[in-house]
Amino acid sequence: MQSFDLGKEGLRALNSALHGLKGQTNMTDWEVINPKGAHAIAAGVDAPVDITVRGSTGYYCAGMNKQATIRIKGSAGPGVAENMMSGTVIIDGNASQYAGATGRGGLLVIKGNASSRCGVSMKGIDIVVHGSIGHMSAFMAQSGNLVVLGDAGDALGDSLYEARLFVRGSVKSLGADCIEKEMRPEHYALLEDLLKRGEADGKAKPEEFKRYGSARKLYNFNIDNAAAY
Repeated sequence: MQSFDLGKEGLRALNSALHGLKGQTNMTDWEVINPKGAHAIAAGVDAPVDITVRGSTGYYCAGMNKQATIRIKGSAGPGVAENMMSGTVIIDGNASQYAGATGRGGLLVIKGNASSRCGVSMKGIDIVVHGSIGHMSAFMAQSGNLVVLGDAGDALGDSLYEARLFVRGSVKSLGADCIEKEMRPEHYALLEDLLKRGEADGKAKPEEFKRYGSARKLYNFNIDNAAAY
């Protein structure tokens, strides 16, 4: 295992070393100690490596992640896994606002709670939150899946496109054009897989969730309403 003391060696040296692992590498296990809330830890990684950050992080940890598995043994600041492409990011604690924003792929797991705008403008990422999420989550979410074992705040799924939202607890309010939808067999199967991959299969069952999605009235042109455009 490559052990990196961020307090002594600095963020630039860490990210430079990780960016140098382009493609395949035999340096697959990394440990980052003394993160002390630093920003942009392990941002832009593009290699099939396993990185463990022992402590809490600041802004944009694991941003633009591709291929890597990044485990945060603490909580994460705003924008964790922002614009993530692939791989897995697992947070043992809580996540601040806009976790997984604009994520295009991969899996983000938050074992605590997530703040406001979780999954904002998500574009294919899967997000599993063991706790609850704050207001305006999945705002303008385009595709992907957001699974919440706890509750959701105000304006869930506001201006939603085609992302799928699954909430086990209560929803304070739904945003514009977001409605509750029927749970069909394919959704139960999808949820079962997401809960398993999100390390939450022992905490909840697919049958306990409700599904929310777009009413498809906000962004689709309707010829009957042509005079209103």
